[in-house]
Amino acid sequence: MMTEPEAIDLFRSDDLIGIGMAADAQRRKLHPEGVVTYIIDRNINYTNFCTEYCSFCAFYRPMGHKEGYVHGLDVILGKIRETVELGGTGVLMQGGLHPDLKIEWYEDLLRAIKSEFPQVWLHCFSSPEIQNIAKVSGLDLTTTISRLRDAGLDSIPGGGAEILHDDVRQRISRLKCDTQEWIDVHLVAHKLGMRTTATMMFGCGETIEQRVHHFEIVRRIQEETGGFTAFIPWSFQRENTSLGRSVKEEATGVEYLKTLAISRLYLDNILNVQSSWVTQGLKTCQVGLRFGGNDVGSIMIEENVVSAAGARNHASEEELRRLIRDAGFVPKQRDTLYRTYFLN
Repeated sequence: MMTEPEAIDLFRSDDLIGIGMAADAQRRKLHPEGVVTYIIDRNINYTNFCTEYCSFCAFYRPMGHKEGYVHGLDVILGKIRETVELGGTGVLMQGGLHPDLKIEWYEDLLRAIKSEFPQVWLHCFSSPEIQNIAKVSGLDLTTTISRLRDAGLDSIPGGGAEILHDDVRQRISRLKCDTQEWIDVHLVAHKLGMRTTATMMFGCGETIEQRVHHFEIVRRIQEETGGFTAFIPWSFQRENTSLGRSVKEEATGVEYLKTLAISRLYLDNILNVQSSWVTQGLKTCQVGLRFGGNDVGSIMIEENVVSAAGARNHASEEELRRLIRDAGFVPKQRDTLYRTYFLN
C-alpha cells in the first residue's frame, strides 16, 4: 500500500514514463481482460440558481438573475426520453444549491422519472446538493438520503469534492460544504447500501501534499465501506471563472497523466479509474489508458458545467470506441455501476 510520502515523491519525480508503467501494471492486475468501458448517459442540470458562488464555477447564477432557471418536469422528461432513444442507460442529474427547493420537490421529480422510465439509472445530486436539501428541509442526512433513495435515487455522484482539504475549500468554495460534510454524505449513502463515485478537481492552486491528502481520504472511506465504484480526477478549467484570474496556468497534459497514474497506484482498493476526455481532450484521454485509466466516462449527450468554464471537447460513441481500440483495448459499453455483462 502506497504511503503519503511515497506519493509525494512520485509527484516530484521526473520519471513520467516509469510512473505510467507502474500504473499500467496496476490496471492490468485489476482488469486483466483488456477491456476499457464507457457509458451513454446525459448530464441534466435541473437548475443553475445557486447561493454558493464558487470561484471556479462559471455555470451558476445568483438568485433572481435573468439567466437563471429551474427546469420543469416536462423539460427533464423530454431530455431523458431523448437519452433513452440514443441508447442511454442512465442520467447524471445535478444542479445549483437552491434555497427554496425542499425534499418534496426532489421526491416528486424522482418518482415522476421512475414512473415513466423505470429502466433509467438515476445517478444524481452531489454531496453539497444533498447537504443543502437536508438543511432547507430541516432533516438529518440519513433521513434525507433514505427518502431520496425510496423515491428513486439509485446512486450519488462524487461532485463537489474539488480538493478535500479545508484550506483549499476555504479559498475556492468558501460557502460550500466542508471536507467532513462531503465525507458524511458518502458514508451515510454507503451505509444505506448505495454506491457512489469519488472525484477530484485539481490544478486550482493546491499543493502536492493537499492533493495526496485527498487521495488518502478517499482510500480510507473505501477501506471502511467499499462503496465507491470509481475515482474520477480532472483538471480545473480556468477560462471563464473568477478563480482563473488568480490561477494563471491550467494543469498541463503531463500533470494530468501523472495525477491520473498516481491516483491509480494510491487507490488500489477502488476498481475503476476514469481517464477524462471532457477536460483533457481525446488524445490525452487515450494516453491516460496507459497511465492507469480503464474507463473513458460518458459520451456526454449534454454537459453544461465544465463547458461553461471553457472546456469545448466533444465525442461521439464511435469516436470513443475508436479511441479505445487504437490504444489496444476492447471497448465495452457499461452502466452506472460499471456492469458490462449484458452489453456489447
